[in-house]
Amino acid sequence: MLSQRGENMTVIQDINSEESVSSTQPCFISVVVPTYKRPELLNRCLTALFMQTMDSSGYEIVVVDDGPTDETREVVLSWSRRRGPRLRYLANECRHGPAAARNRGWRAAHGDIIAFTDDDCIPAADWLAVASIPFDDPAVDGISGRIIVPVPSVPTDYEQTVAGLEHGPFATANCLYRRRVLSVVGGFDERFTVAWREDTDLEFALRAQGYRLVRQPAAIVVHPVRPARWGVSVALQRNNMFNALLYKKHPVLYRWFIQAVPPWRYYVALVALLDVGLASAMGSTWGALLGVTVWLTLTAKFCLRRLATTSHRLKHVAEMIVTSALIPPLAIFWRLRGAIRYRVVFL
Repeated sequence: MLSQRGENMTVIQDINSEESVSSTQPCFISVVVPTYKRPELLNRCLTALFMQTMDSSGYEIVVVDDGPTDETREVVLSWSRRRGPRLRYLANECRHGPAAARNRGWRAAHGDIIAFTDDDCIPAADWLAVASIPFDDPAVDGISGRIIVPVPSVPTDYEQTVAGLEHGPFATANCLYRRRVLSVVGGFDERFTVAWREDTDLEFALRAQGYRLVRQPAAIVVHPVRPARWGVSVALQRNNMFNALLYKKHPVLYRWFIQAVPPWRYYVALVALLDVGLASAMGSTWGALLGVTVWLTLTAKFCLRRLATTSHRLKHVAEMIVTSALIPPLAIFWRLRGAIRYRVVFL
């Protein structure tokens, strides 16, 4: 046990330790916070969690360090010295992703209600107090709160993408479930090794089991947009592989809530590119020109659509031009790779 001090019995515990926590009395809510090498953001999140209006005896905080570092450990240790809720630290020596980290957290938690948020989020002071209200009804099994993503009036494409979290129910930035329903479905599917679709998969699994999930808009978590490198949208296309897994598990719900039809325009753009290469190899100038024309038209329309409500700064425009050309073939590559990996017909 790393630390146990203070009248509030604040505790830090390493997941590899066999020592028990100071009390086996279940607290009402356990807040699970996975983190990975972001001590500054974790410190900000813990500040908000220690400032909750709910009595500190009514909840605990479980930090799961997915790839532990001394810096992260020190942040948690510093908070353990302060008066507030019980605080626990679990270290995953090998990084397995946020789904696995959350599973570690809720399975080790003491609460009857498990609350999830992320290390880069800032829960409102009354988050837990307000989010707990629907659970007064024993028929309610889970709630989704409101996520606020502050972005400029004219955002970048990436900022606008992150802002989409405001409309996504049951994102792990702000959701709570009864522990027993998590146990029934097994928690998060750890095959989702990045922060993508693992929360939707859990929601779909619970709905398929007939559990009652409700919205609680008054329970607010702020999700600031982190700085992103140039061309980040290209790297994000890898997430399409996990779309294939989600589709395999929940095909009807996927088409209903995520994507009604495959991205045919991407496929047409890729076919046009392949036509350019094939026509050029066969010496068909007109065939190559046709392929170039179709590809340029689709790429230009895609780029203009992305710029319609986003920044027109020169650097951002250049990024949109380049990435609009790269995204369609990369998106298809990762979709098909996911289809092969998870053995599902997914276009």
